[in-house]
Amino acid sequence: MKLHLPLLSVAAAVVLALTVSGCGGAAEAGQGAQTGNEITELRYQGWANQVTFPELAEDLGYLGDVKLKWVGNTTSGPQDIQSAATNQTDFGGAFTGAVTKLIEAGAPVKGVINYYGADEKNFSGYYVKADSAIKEPRDLIGKKIAVNTLGAHHEAVINTYLTKNGLSQDEIKQVQLVPLAPNDTEEAIRRGQVDVGTLGGVLQDRTIEAGGLRSLFNDYELFGTFAGGQIVLRNDFIEKNPTTTRTFTTAIAKALKWATETPRDEVIARYTKIIESRGRNESTANLKFWKSPGVPENGVVKDEDFTRWEAWLNSSGIVKDKLTPSKYYTNEFNELAAPKGQP
Repeated sequence: MKLHLPLLSVAAAVVLALTVSGCGGAAEAGQGAQTGNEITELRYQGWANQVTFPELAEDLGYLGDVKLKWVGNTTSGPQDIQSAATNQTDFGGAFTGAVTKLIEAGAPVKGVINYYGADEKNFSGYYVKADSAIKEPRDLIGKKIAVNTLGAHHEAVINTYLTKNGLSQDEIKQVQLVPLAPNDTEEAIRRGQVDVGTLGGVLQDRTIEAGGLRSLFNDYELFGTFAGGQIVLRNDFIEKNPTTTRTFTTAIAKALKWATETPRDEVIARYTKIIESRGRNESTANLKFWKSPGVPENGVVKDEDFTRWEAWLNSSGIVKDKLTPSKYYTNEFNELAAPKGQP
């Protein structure tokens, strides 16, 4: 696929990460409160008008003495995990392929829990105008598709969709991916600035409610229920803060379980309270569209979360040899994993 803009520099992030590590790990950096020798205040980036699972875990009391320190909002998953790798934050989350790319480039991080995914209620769709001539995968050759960022979830889904439907890599390269802010995607489709747009969550629901667009395909149709990305911690942080890591990871797993089992109205009410009380000048209007956490099995990470994308990882040059999923993640710190402690 033709890429109009480059990713944030993974190489630069890795160099900075290694430089920071050489100057002392997170436990020596002086940030955050500490109990004994372990950090108990974790810096992180949020998402505007949204509640992340770490934020939900804190509000539910699952983090105990561990506190979160918001340092601003992120612009994308790749940016979020690069911030964690370079010690600008203590954790970040991104698409599995972005996590793999960062680790393959030498970044000292590891996935500890899945934090987003897709199911029959919560998925990403790829939309065209209702009267568009685009009806099938081959019609996308030479067309423009809006995605939130390059080298991440949507690029991998589109590539997989086209590959599974018989397009060659040369044909796939003729499909143009255009990075565009999700809030602007619907309007770009309607104005004909792009031929297809990627929409998920409340933005997708609002688009459907407004009418005039139709779904070409979605990632749930392609894969069924699946986990799409992991929260990562730096290896030195994990090594020096194992108790905090376990508390943090298990708290997120418990928050996922809570959001899965709690009636929808109660989840929305809780999210509304969190957003209104944190004072970030945000809107809660989109919360009415919330349906599901979309993360299977309490966030437990599996090999197939990585092997699902192996063809794309290989074709894009991110992984040059056979994929080894175990190098990218651990379930050791998720007490809701079964059996406990299995990597």
